[in-house]
Amino acid sequence: MTDKLVEQIRDALRVVIDPELGYNIVDLGFVYDISVLDGAVRIMMTATTPGCPAIHFLREGVANAAERVPGVRSIDIVMTFEPLWTPSCIEPVVRASLGFAAVN
Repeated sequence: MTDKLVEQIRDALRVVIDPELGYNIVDLGFVYDISVLDGAVRIMMTATTPGCPAIHFLREGVANAAERVPGVRSIDIVMTFEPLWTPSCIEPVVRASLGFAAVN
């Protein structure tokens, strides 16, 4: 059940769109980890830079999206910048549509 809930949360987070890049935070690689224990959800995520002006917006969007998933009792969002986000974190199709070179 935990793996299914993690996937449901990950899918729910796809509605959170980064206002600068225009794609969802999952495909952009901002979501580093989702863990669940008895309905308590911990989401480790990042943004493009530590000074990103959209951090509050993204955190709020993540909390709102995750709390709508049945089985979620509480949410802890941890912002981290280790490792630093780079375009190599983006899903390949999205990376190409944004004009980033292929990453080997």
